[in-house]
Amino acid sequence: MIIVRNVFQLKFGKAKEAVALWREGIETARRKDQVSGAARLLTDLVGPSYTLVVEFPAESLAEYEKSSQLVMSDPDWQAWYPKFVPLAESAYREIYRVAE
Repeated sequence: MIIVRNVFQLKFGKAKEAVALWREGIETARRKDQVSGAARLLTDLVGPSYTLVVEFPAESLAEYEKSSQLVMSDPDWQAWYPKFVPLAESAYREIYRVAE
């Protein structure tokens, strides 16, 4: 199993709006079975302010790639994503293997 974390540094004061948008985006993807129900949103308590982490579990990198392609090619996602982009200053992705 792997965990994919998309880490966004948000613009000042945009955390509430960004979290609300990601809740909407994740729910849309869940309804279409494009992401698992275990997707999570994490916000900072310490460290850089206005950090949002969108975390997705996947069984493998292949499964993650397949899910990503489904989501990013979906017209609803393509309409949703431009709403989020203006709220972020930067982003990066972390991919971890779960050590069991």
